[in-house]
Amino acid sequence: MSLEVKVPVLPESVSDATIATWHKKPGDTVKRDENLVDLETDKVVLEVPATADGVLKEILFNTGDTVTSGQVIGVIVEGAAGDAAPAKTEAKADAKSEAPKAEPAKAAAAPKGVDELSPAGRRVAVQENIDPSQVAGTGRDGRVTKEDLVNHAKAPAAAKPAAVATPGARPEERVAMTRMRSKIAERLMLSKNSIAMLTSFNEINLSQVAKLRKELGESFEKANGVKLGFMSFFVKAATEALKRHPIINASVDGNDVIYHGYQDISIAVSTEKGLVTPVLRDAQDMGFADIEKAIIGYAKKAREGGLTLDDLQGGTFTITNGGTFGSLFSTPIVNPPQSAILGMHTIKERAVVENGQVVAAPMMYVAISYDHRIIDGKDAVLFLVDIKNQLENPQRMLLGL
Repeated sequence: MSLEVKVPVLPESVSDATIATWHKKPGDTVKRDENLVDLETDKVVLEVPATADGVLKEILFNTGDTVTSGQVIGVIVEGAAGDAAPAKTEAKADAKSEAPKAEPAKAAAAPKGVDELSPAGRRVAVQENIDPSQVAGTGRDGRVTKEDLVNHAKAPAAAKPAAVATPGARPEERVAMTRMRSKIAERLMLSKNSIAMLTSFNEINLSQVAKLRKELGESFEKANGVKLGFMSFFVKAATEALKRHPIINASVDGNDVIYHGYQDISIAVSTEKGLVTPVLRDAQDMGFADIEKAIIGYAKKAREGGLTLDDLQGGTFTITNGGTFGSLFSTPIVNPPQSAILGMHTIKERAVVENGQVVAAPMMYVAISYDHRIIDGKDAVLFLVDIKNQLENPQRMLLGL
């Protein structure tokens, strides 16, 4: 019985996907739930598993092709694996003199350097006959990722780096943007060109938050199984401030302003493929432990490439933390259709005046970028001051004041 391999149903916001990597070729045996092909969308990479044991009979779309929701991209012959396996074994027994010749040739065809790649990257390198040493790595410590290899395979021959024989020549490499990076670029330009964006700044003395974390951090971790981080304080402060300043949580739709009666907070997470913003839904109802667990879960899924489209859909307000990379000061960019984004930065001990005395305190610069079409400077500044007051007096936040 033949079974169709189909593109999963995509959300309305995702019109199509690109074939990133086929992990099987026609004639290969497949097992139920085994990943057959990776599909890259604007936001995530989707895996398409086999729906039954069998043999992959046909591939209808190749790497780099664009496909749409529900489209048939391959065909599996169900149950054929059980019939095909013995025949393959018997053929090996009848051709003992040929087997030793075939195996070395196959091994020799594998590009050098594949042992240093991940299993997924190794498959791409072997299938596309790519020498990893000729590919610029974008992974941690310059490592070559599966996506680097896929992009290298998609690039025109003229765009791929060639060996430089001339002494003193300065090598260059042209690499096509990944679909996700291209979408990020598109959205950033959309934000720049469609929003009257303005940024306001303030600074926060985090000594009281630091004291609270020191006093209660151990008990919190024992009770909840997660550490008490700074991000949960900022999320809680943001949800409380958004209740008091609802225009910051609103969005523009044509000539209308949509006020959201809930706070779905997008948390910016950096991955090897780019920045993604999974959403804490109904963050106004979440406790500190709920927030910390959700953020840890999203970070793990992002590192492993396991974020789903549902994880990234929606969001009424974004928080981004450039401080994790050492950023002292920056102007974050609003993510449409949202109207504002809060930027956190690195914490630095600085001299401040308290009760007429100069003391050292853990200080953080914060920024709010906002759509000036619907948010006045007064609203943005008061929102940021609200955040500051809560974090400098965390007991107010705990009491919802």
